[in-house]
Amino acid sequence: MPSLSYRSYGKVNLYLDILDRRADGFTNIETVLQSIDLWDRLEVRKATSGIALTCSDPTLGAGPDNLVHRAAALLRKRANIQSGVALHLEKNLPIAAGLAGGSGNAAATLIALNDLWELGWDIRQLRELALELGSDVPFCLVGGTVAATGRGEKMKILPPMSTRWLVLVHPVLAVTAGHAYGHPELTRNRHVPVDGMTLPFRKALKQLDQGRAEDMVFNRMESGIFCDHPELAEIKDHLMTLGCSASAMSGSGPTVFGLCDDKTKARSIAKQFTGIRTSVVCTVPFGVLRE
Repeated sequence: MPSLSYRSYGKVNLYLDILDRRADGFTNIETVLQSIDLWDRLEVRKATSGIALTCSDPTLGAGPDNLVHRAAALLRKRANIQSGVALHLEKNLPIAAGLAGGSGNAAATLIALNDLWELGWDIRQLRELALELGSDVPFCLVGGTVAATGRGEKMKILPPMSTRWLVLVHPVLAVTAGHAYGHPELTRNRHVPVDGMTLPFRKALKQLDQGRAEDMVFNRMESGIFCDHPELAEIKDHLMTLGCSASAMSGSGPTVFGLCDDKTKARSIAKQFTGIRTSVVCTVPFGVLRE
């Protein structure tokens, strides 16, 4: 059988609030996730035995700790598949950048192998495995515009945003999610959720529904991460000065994005950043696509 090819799209957190710690060690969050037109490519084909993964980026390990390898191993075990699989990952998304690159790769793996092995599993079955792999993986299975609560597993699919353009600035920094969630300077939303949502989150969702995305862009994690990396705050301020309608760090960073109304303006703003990687992307209504 010839190989199958899939694109896994990255995301930004248009809104990210941090609530209380949970008994299971995770943290409750409220977030609006948005897929963007920046993607990795995953190719899969049947093999006689085992799981063989190769990657275009030599800095990214291709062993059992890689999320693609983990996703393949998990689905292979749960579906009781005896044959093997060969996978190749072409990386375009920066690694550990707050854009869910690895989570998207895992989601694409589940979808691709469900097709390759002709399992016929539905999205509910795949989501159960996705949550075992990471909090962002269930979102990456569906993509688009999604409101999520809990640890990110309680999702509400929202109407697709009208196309908006974003400037992504990718500084070369190492920021782990564990450090971000445990940062001593991290503030928390102390509002008590009512029917699963706090008042600030309800307000943010209303603004988004009214087409005012720029008014709800927010990331509480900035309170801690910007203390360690003031250059990220400078990037955010610079994006606003250059004309973005809103700006925030995505996830636990270090990528910082700026929201724009059109592609020309976004490209013009991106050119003002020299010596640092930037991307100009638009919002998209999907997380994984088969090519």
